Amino acid sequence: MRFAVLGPVRLWRGDVELNSGPPQQRALLALLLAYAGRPVSLDEMVDVLWGQDPPSSSVNVVHRYVGNLRRLLEPGLPPRAEGGWLIRGAGGYRLKADAGTLDLLRFRHLAEQARSAAPAQAVELYAEALAVWQGEAAAGIQAEVRSRPVFAALEQERITVALAAADVALEHGGMVGLLPALRAAATRHPLDERLQARLVLALATTGRQAEALDTWQAVRDELAEELGISPGPELRAAQQRVLTEAAGPSREPTALAVAPTGGAARLAVTPTGEATDLAMTSPASSVEAEEAGEADEAGEAGAMVRPAQLPADLAVFAGRRADLAKALALLDGDALRTVVISAIGGMAGVGKTTLAVHWAHRVADRFPDGQLYVNLRGFDRLGSAMDPAEALRSFLEALGVPPHRIPVAVDVQVGLYRSLLAKRRVLILLDNARDADQVRPLLPSSPGCLVLITSRDRLPGLLATEGALPMTLDLFPAEDARESLARRLGEERVAREPEAVDEIVERCGGLPLALAVVAARAAANPAFPLSAIAAELRETPGTLDAFADGDPAVDVRAVFSWSYRSLSAAAARLFRLLALHPGPDVSAGAAAALAGEPVRRALNELTRASLLTEHAPGRYAAHDLLRAYATELVEGSEDDRDAAVRRLLDHYTQQAHGACRKFAPFWVRPELGLPVPEFDDDRQALAWFTAEHSVLMSVVDLAAQGGFDTHSWQLAWALERFLDQQGHWRDCATVQRHGLAAAERLGHRTAQAHLHRALARASARLGDYHVAWPGIRRSLELYEELNDLSGLATAHRSHAWLLDQVGRYEESIAQAERALDLYAATGNPAGEASMLHALAWTHIRLDQDCRAATYLQDALIKLNGLSNRYGDAGVLDGLGYALHRMGEYDRAIVYYQHALTLYRDVGDRYNEIGTLRHLGDSHRAAGDHDAARASWQHALDLVDEVVDPATADEIRDKLLHLDLPDLVGAERRVRRSCRGGP
Repeated sequence: MRFAVLGPVRLWRGDVELNSGPPQQRALLALLLAYAGRPVSLDEMVDVLWGQDPPSSSVNVVHRYVGNLRRLLEPGLPPRAEGGWLIRGAGGYRLKADAGTLDLLRFRHLAEQARSAAPAQAVELYAEALAVWQGEAAAGIQAEVRSRPVFAALEQERITVALAAADVALEHGGMVGLLPALRAAATRHPLDERLQARLVLALATTGRQAEALDTWQAVRDELAEELGISPGPELRAAQQRVLTEAAGPSREPTALAVAPTGGAARLAVTPTGEATDLAMTSPASSVEAEEAGEADEAGEAGAMVRPAQLPADLAVFAGRRADLAKALALLDGDALRTVVISAIGGMAGVGKTTLAVHWAHRVADRFPDGQLYVNLRGFDRLGSAMDPAEALRSFLEALGVPPHRIPVAVDVQVGLYRSLLAKRRVLILLDNARDADQVRPLLPSSPGCLVLITSRDRLPGLLATEGALPMTLDLFPAEDARESLARRLGEERVAREPEAVDEIVERCGGLPLALAVVAARAAANPAFPLSAIAAELRETPGTLDAFADGDPAVDVRAVFSWSYRSLSAAAARLFRLLALHPGPDVSAGAAAALAGEPVRRALNELTRASLLTEHAPGRYAAHDLLRAYATELVEGSEDDRDAAVRRLLDHYTQQAHGACRKFAPFWVRPELGLPVPEFDDDRQALAWFTAEHSVLMSVVDLAAQGGFDTHSWQLAWALERFLDQQGHWRDCATVQRHGLAAAERLGHRTAQAHLHRALARASARLGDYHVAWPGIRRSLELYEELNDLSGLATAHRSHAWLLDQVGRYEESIAQAERALDLYAATGNPAGEASMLHALAWTHIRLDQDCRAATYLQDALIKLNGLSNRYGDAGVLDGLGYALHRMGEYDRAIVYYQHALTLYRDVGDRYNEIGTLRHLGDSHRAAGDHDAARASWQHALDLVDEVVDPATADEIRDKLLHLDLPDLVGAERRVRRSCRGGP
C-alpha cells in the first residue's frame, strides 16, 4: 500500500489507485494520514468530521467508515477483524505507515537527513523533500476539514523546510535546483513574508532580477489589499539587496547574508521604530546608517547582558518525580538543535508554576546566556492579561536594549527579540499564559533555547503549529501529598498523626494548593494537633470554606474564580450546571441534556481551561473542589436548576431504555412518553451500561431524593436486566426499592407489578427470601388483576427461577411451563427461548441432562434469526455444560468456545469468566491440563478481585489442584454408569 496526503488524498495497492470512498470517509482517511501512524481519538475524528454539532450517530458512522477502509485496504479481511493496517488503540485508531508507504513520512525523513548533511547535499535533499508535495495538504476534502489545526500544521512544516532550504542555498549555492519547490511553496502561502523574501532573493541570485522586483511588487500589493499593511523588514531588505545589484547571477555560488529560519535577522533600529537588516545592505547604505546613528543603536541592541529573572525555587518542593524526569528527558542528547517548547497545563492550583520554576533551576546551568521570566497574567484576579507587546518590551530591556531604542511596531520588536537570541542559549519561562496568541510573539526562532510555558489552557494551537511538547500535571498521588505535608510541617509532626494526615490528604483531593493552604494553617498554629485541622475540613464538606485565605493568591475559591471569569457565557453556564450532575463523570450527551443545547464547544473550552478533564474519549470529570466551587456558583445563579435536572433525568431514562431494548429484546417495554434512541446492537448497549454504571446509580439517587418519581420507576425498570445479568445484585436491589416506592406513590400498578417481581429476584440473589416470596406473589396478583399476559409470563418465569433456587424443582417446572405457554400466546419467541433455557437448567439440577440438552437445542431454534447474541451465548454455554455432564467433553468444548466468541463479541466480561471456568473443567476432564490451566488463568486475569473475591478464590483453587485426580468427575461417571446413563 502507498498513501498520499501532501496534495490530493490518494492511496494505491501496488500500481493500482483505489477509490477512498465518499467525502467524509476520505476526510477520515486524510486525518489518519496526517497523524502519520499516531493514534487519533474518536473524539478528534468526530470533531474534525462534524465540528461543533455532530449527529447522535456520529461514533457509529466513524466505526462504519473505519470498517470500510479496513476492507478497502485488505479486501479479504473477515468481518470485525482488525487487520494489519488500520489498528485500534489509545481510545481511537491509527494507520500503520512508514517513510516507504506515506508521503508525509518520506518528506519528514528527507528533511531530517538534510538538516544534518553537508550544504551541497542538504540542498538536494531539501529539494527532494519539497518535491514530495503535490499541492495543498489534503487537497480535495472539504474546506472546513482542511482548516483544522492538524492540516494547518502540515502546511507549517512545508514552510519551515522551505525556509531552511532557501537559507542553505542562498548561503552555499544550489538555488537553481531548489527554485521550483520554493516558488511552489511561496505561491501556496502568498502572505508569508519570510517565504516571499527568500523567493525574491532566490530569483535575483539565479539572474532573474526583473522577476524578483515584480514578485516584490506583487507581494506588496497583496499585503496592502488583503491585510492593509506594508512589507516588513525582511521583504524591504530583500528588495534593497536586489536594487543595489548585490544579488547578481555571478554571486549565486557565494554566500548571501540572510536571516536564520524564522526571521531572526540582525536588525538596526531606526529612530522611527523601523528596522533594516545590516547583513543585507550594501557598504554604502551601511555608511548612511552610521551617519544617521543607526549602527550605534544596533550595537547597543546587540551587546546583550545575561539576564537572570527566574523566581526563587520553592524550598519545600516535593513529589513530581515522574513529571520532572519526563521534563528533564526533553533536553537529553542533541534535543536543542531546535527550539524546545514545553507547554505545562493543568487545573488551577495543581502546581504548574512550582514545577516549571523548579525544572528551570535544575537546568539553568545549561543555558549560559541567561534566563527570562514573565507572568503573563492570563488567569489573574484582576482579569488583566498582559499584552504580548508589554512582555516583549520587558524582555528587550532585560537583554540590554535601552528603553528609548525599543521599536514602536510589535512585529519589529519581535524581529529584534529573535535577533538578539540568535545563536544564544537562553531559558525562557512564560508563566500563566492565557492562549497561544499571547505566547507566539515571545517564542525565539533559533536553536538552543528552551521555552517553558504554564497555562490553565491546553494551548492546542501551540501544540499543532509550533510543535510544543505538552505536559499535563495531574493531582498529587497520596504519597506525594504526604511528602509535601512532611516538607512543610516536619517529618516528626506528620509521623505522629498518620490517620489525621490521611484524612487531610483525602479531603484536599490531591490538589497542591489546597494542601499548601491547610499546611500553612497548621504551621501557623504549631500547638494544634493535626486531628483538629482534619476536623475543620470534616465540618465543611462540599464547600471551599476550609480553604479560604486573606491572600487571593492562595485562596482556593479566588484562584478558581480567575479561570471561571475567563470563560464565555455558554461555557460558564455549563460549568455551573455540571454541579447538578451527580457524577462521578459526565458524557458529552448528558452535558448537552443538562444545558438543553449543543455543548461541544463549551466542553472544549472548559477542558482547555482545565476546569474539566477528558479522562476518556467523550467523558469528562472535575476535581471535587472544583465541583464544590461550581455548586456555590449555581446556587447563587438564576439558572433554572429544576428544568436542567429534569432534562438530565430524561436523558438517562431514554438512553437506558434504548440500551435495554437491545440488551434484553424479549423484555416487556413500558410506555415512557419519551423518544427512545436506537442502539446498533447488544454490544453497544452493554458498553453503554458498563460505562455509565456508576453514574446511573448516582442518577437513581438523584431522582429519588429530588422527588422525580416517574423517572425513578422508569430507571429501575430499564436497569434491572443489566444489573442482574452482570452480577450487580446489591445495586439492583437498591434501584428496585427506589423504583417500587416511587411507583406506589404514583399508584402506577403496572410498574408496581414489574418492580415487585424485579425486587423479588434481586433479593433472592442476595439470599433475602423474606422479601422475595411476598414480592413475587404480589407481582403475580397485580398482573392477574391487570390481565397483562406479557407481564404475567415474566412473573411466572421469575417465580420458576425462585423455586429453582430453593430446590423445589417440580413446582419450578410447572411455573416455567406456564410462562412458556404465555410467551407463545403473546408471540414472543425470545421469551420462549428464555424459558426453554430455564427449563434446561432445572432438568440439569434433576440430573436429566439428555432432556436438558433437548430443551437447549429447541431454544437455539427459537433464537435463530432474532439477532440475540446474548441469548445465543447463554444457550450455547448451557449446552456445553449439559454435554460435559454427559461425558461428551470434546463436544462441550466446542459449544463453550462458540459461547466465548459471542460473549467477547458482545463485550460481556462477566459471563465470559463463567464460560472460561466451565471450559477449563471440560479440558481437565478430557485430560488436557495445559488447556485447562490456560482457560482458568485467563478467567482469573479477567476477575475483579475487589468486586468478586469468591470467584477469584475458586479459580485459584482450581489451578492449585489441577494436577490432582478429578474425584468429582470420577464420582459422577460412576453414578451415571450405575443408573445406565451415558
